[in-house]
Amino acid sequence: MGFMTLVDIAGSIVIGAFLILMVLSLNDSAVENTYTFGGELTLQENLTEIVQLLEYDFRKIGYCADPSQIADPTKSIISADSTSISFLTDVAEAGSPRGDGIVDTLTYYVGSLDELASTQNPRDRVLYRRINHGRAIGANLGLTNFRLKYLDGLGRSLSTPVTIPGQVQSIQIDVTVENVMAYDKRDKSGEADSSANYTIAMWRQIHLAARNLNSR
Repeated sequence: MGFMTLVDIAGSIVIGAFLILMVLSLNDSAVENTYTFGGELTLQENLTEIVQLLEYDFRKIGYCADPSQIADPTKSIISADSTSISFLTDVAEAGSPRGDGIVDTLTYYVGSLDELASTQNPRDRVLYRRINHGRAIGANLGLTNFRLKYLDGLGRSLSTPVTIPGQVQSIQIDVTVENVMAYDKRDKSGEADSSANYTIAMWRQIHLAARNLNSR
């Protein structure tokens, strides 16, 4: 076997190794892009689900299919804080999409960070929804921020917790969601990397006003 033949073989091995590395790199990038794009789609779907439910419920503050059951709109909001709210409404149910004419108490609040300690994202929390004194229902949709800002009839911000809920005539809602898991973001010990970059989606409803809050 001549010297040039050995050189050709060595060169072929080197080129082959580079090609294999390129293929592996491209495959890894393709997997990451697929994961990222799929995660962004899920993120948008989660945000849409949260927003649709919030807007539907908040616009029905002080509403009842039987108007005589809520005589004083100023008492429609029971309590109002920056991350929680409790108000009177008529919750829609199967067979009665407009409500059953009986006043319900609907409460929204955010769970603690410790509840989702098992997920990779250190900031995700559960948004709970409770009807009357029933069991609070929540799901991990990647919520990392849920803030409520309350305004009076002149558009002035009210400090939280609101001491006189009857002053509230509109609400600003801020929601942020992130991926629950990040792609291959773990340190050498296998633990979640808190510095990982997560895809973020944000939504803000400025001055959401329930019609019944203005019926004074």
